[in-house]
Amino acid sequence: MTEGTTSAAAEGDTLTRLEQEGEIAADYLEGLLDIADLDGDIDMDVEADRAAVSIISDSGGRDLQKLVGRDGEVLEALQELTRLAVHRETGDRSRLMLDIGGFRAKKREELSELGAKAAAEVKSSGEPVRMDPMTPFERKVVHDAVKAAGLRSESEGEEPQRFVVVLPV
Repeated sequence: MTEGTTSAAAEGDTLTRLEQEGEIAADYLEGLLDIADLDGDIDMDVEADRAAVSIISDSGGRDLQKLVGRDGEVLEALQELTRLAVHRETGDRSRLMLDIGGFRAKKREELSELGAKAAAEVKSSGEPVRMDPMTPFERKVVHDAVKAAGLRSESEGEEPQRFVVVLPV
């Protein structure tokens, strides 16, 4: 086997593993929706080297809001439970991302804007900007936005009060 063939095979194995994670997660979430008597369709994908599963609804998603909770708290808990279900089946730790009713997609957009604004403020003032505490998902999105703006950032503090500091060049 050549080096290119080996890396292509490894990439194919990773994709297959992530697709399997998505299938296991989808089955778990279908069961949850049935138990809760909620309507929703499951959409699976692979994004940024992780399985991504979304629960979407044609009926506006009012029922799905119950699964998101205040500020996504229930969504975070469901994501962890789903990751545990995948771990139980595969024996491997999962980095699966769960979205419900487009909550994370909308949140990602808002956080990207927030990170870009903080970066612009740092560029104009030359002073670091400390942001409010965020979840790991939220911090990751802000770090990515700051990096895209050409600056760097760090996370400081202890959970659940961990926050992002945007630093000048």
